[in-house]
Amino acid sequence: MNREEIFKKVEEHNVHYIRLQFTDLFGTVKNMEIPVNQLPKALDNKMMFDGSSIEGFVRIEESDMYLYPDLDTFAIFPWTSEKGKIARFICDIYHPDGKPFEGDPRNNLKRVLREMEEQGFTNFNVGSEPEFFLFKLDEKGEPTLDLNDHGGYFDLAPTDLGENCRRDIVLELQELGFDIEASHHEVAPGQHEIDFKYQDALRACDDIQTFKLIVKTIARKHGLHATFMPKPLFGVNGSGMHCNLSLFRGSKNAFYDSNGQLEISNTARNFLAGILKHAQGFTAITNPTVNSYKRLVPGYEAPCYVAWSAKNRSPLIRIPASRKLSTRVEVRSVDPSANPYLAMAVLLAAGLDGITNNEKAPEPINHNIYAMSPTQRKELGINDLPANLAQALVYLKEDEVMKNALGSHLFDHFIEAKEIEWDLFRIQVHPWEREQYLQQY
Repeated sequence: MNREEIFKKVEEHNVHYIRLQFTDLFGTVKNMEIPVNQLPKALDNKMMFDGSSIEGFVRIEESDMYLYPDLDTFAIFPWTSEKGKIARFICDIYHPDGKPFEGDPRNNLKRVLREMEEQGFTNFNVGSEPEFFLFKLDEKGEPTLDLNDHGGYFDLAPTDLGENCRRDIVLELQELGFDIEASHHEVAPGQHEIDFKYQDALRACDDIQTFKLIVKTIARKHGLHATFMPKPLFGVNGSGMHCNLSLFRGSKNAFYDSNGQLEISNTARNFLAGILKHAQGFTAITNPTVNSYKRLVPGYEAPCYVAWSAKNRSPLIRIPASRKLSTRVEVRSVDPSANPYLAMAVLLAAGLDGITNNEKAPEPINHNIYAMSPTQRKELGINDLPANLAQALVYLKEDEVMKNALGSHLFDHFIEAKEIEWDLFRIQVHPWEREQYLQQY
């Protein structure tokens, strides 16, 4: 896209407002909305905002920040207001002196991608599978814990009452240019998944953020609340965001080798070895909330053990059966509360570290790890993922590769915020405690 094409589309589609979007430290989409007559100023990178008002950005004495629209992210939302349509750009954050802001998660991912290119790779492709729940809204428009269906995996209406909402989400995504591969009901009641085609890492993260916005917007039109909270309900599966990863050199998938064992290359084995090596260190980023660790428990299809397999779904990493251009490493622990730009930065950095240091992948684990005893897991060299956010933060602070993948600004602000989050949770008295102890003691 260039400026002339953008001005033409704005006029053709009766666009009256432009949203300048960016993502904060915690993965929340922020935006500044401007009238269309301010578009030239925005395209000249002259739209300023107060960075000190965004958590994890800068102090009040350093508050001036600039939004630089990525022209290739220009999109017109399918819905309209009474006074015309709304378009958007996804933006990078810059200092007044024209330098990229080191606390911008999107800019940080670009930095790690440049390090990848220095190692001779041209693309880091990502295919994500974000899951979500649909809950009913009450008469005030607030979310309840009432599910809109009691369907199960791949169920159809009338059991799956979210089908119409899910179909409308798919239609809106397709209008925005998403290549939808599948949509279906997930295992838990009220849980859904919509899969879209892989992209290079930067576009994939942009797509995840857009996807979340569309899902929540369309759900509300159906009287529903969509949540990407990892584990909103006890006793059923939580929501994951499996990430399918591959590295390319030009048009060739560097993970495929027709002569290799399982037809995967040494590069792929080094990459997955790096993922396994740094899994405990990156978990605080890929599973960043207190609630994330309620999902990473045995019995609900989420991985809690650091291992890999070509077919077994209980380890952290699976190698799906597709080969040639589709050869990939699937990391199954990531959940949709993660900031995608940070998550892809640490996953890529972990894999690249494995390649750089020629890390050797252990033997695959093709048996159900959930059924193994702690002694059996120890004998096989299978470590556990962190059990809670506090433990995950300790591992992150000890992992220099992960710290470098984030940069000092993002790392310091993330650790500070998440230690506060854990402490607030730790000192809270929870309903379970009252149920267990109030009458007993």
